Amino acid sequence: MRSSNPVFSRRGFTRGNDYAGFEAQGARGAQGVPGGFPQGGNPYAQAPRNPYDQPQPLTAEGMEQMYAAPAAGPAQTGRMTIDDVVTRTGMTLGTVVVGAVLGWVAIPDNVGLAVGAALIAFVLAMIQAFKRRPVPALILGYAAFEGVFLGVLSRAYNEAWQGAPVQAVLGTMAIFAGMLIAYRARIIRVTARYQRIGLAVAIGFVLAMLVNLLFAAFGSSDGLGLRTGPLGIVFCLLGIALGAFFLSLDFKQVEDGIRGGAPQQESWLAAFGLTLSLVWIYLELLRLIAILRD
Repeated sequence: MRSSNPVFSRRGFTRGNDYAGFEAQGARGAQGVPGGFPQGGNPYAQAPRNPYDQPQPLTAEGMEQMYAAPAAGPAQTGRMTIDDVVTRTGMTLGTVVVGAVLGWVAIPDNVGLAVGAALIAFVLAMIQAFKRRPVPALILGYAAFEGVFLGVLSRAYNEAWQGAPVQAVLGTMAIFAGMLIAYRARIIRVTARYQRIGLAVAIGFVLAMLVNLLFAAFGSSDGLGLRTGPLGIVFCLLGIALGAFFLSLDFKQVEDGIRGGAPQQESWLAAFGLTLSLVWIYLELLRLIAILRD
C-alpha cells in the first residue's frame, strides 16, 4: 500500500530492491500475477520455487529434528511485529521529547536556532523519504532536531498562552487513542476511495497554506487570514482532521506490513510515519488553542 504523510509521500514497506506497492506494482506480470507479486498480491511473499529443482533427500533423523524443533515466530524469522513498532515508536517519540526539553530549557528565546533545527529536521525527513530502506540514524536525527524546534516553539506559546502546550499534548494523545480505537473497531476503514479523498483534501490544504505563507511574507502579516480568526479556526480543525486521517493510513500500513511479513527493520519506517502524524496534530492543536484563547 502506498500511503502519505503531511510532509511527503511515503512509499510503503520495502522488499528487496522495490517499494511495496510502488515499483513492484509497475512490474505487472513479472511473476504471472497482477502487480508482479508472487503470492496473491503479497509484496513480502517469497517467489515460487522452480518445479524442476531436485529436492534434497530427507532422512528419518532429519524429520525427527524438524518435528521436535519449536515453531519459528516472527522474531526468529526477522519479520516485523507490533512489539517492534511500539518499541521503535517509543524510541523516536522519546528522542523528540528529549529534544523538546533541551529546546525549552537551554535555548528558549533563540528563534534562529529553532528555525535552523526545523530546517535540518526537514532535510533529514526528505533524505529518509527517498531512501529505499529506513535508516535509524536519519529517523532519530530528525526526531532530535524536530524536538528542539518544538521545545522552543512550545515555550513561546506557553509564555503567550499559559498551559497551551500541555493542552495540545493531551489533545494529541486523545486523538491518537480515539483513532486507534476507531480503527481497531473497524469504524474507520481505509479503502482506496477513502485514501483518494483524504489525499486530495491534504494537497488542497497544503497548497492553501503555501499561498497564505507567500501573502504573509510579501503582503499582509496575516496573509489570507487562514491562520487567524474564524477562518483560522476552520483551517486548524481541518488540519487536525487531516492529521487523524494520516494516523489511519499509518495504522493500515502497520497492519498490512505485519500481515504480509515485512522485514523487522521496516518498523522504523512505521515509527517515522507515526511520529510525523503526531507532530502534525500537535502543531495544529497548538495553533487552534492560541486562536481560541485570543
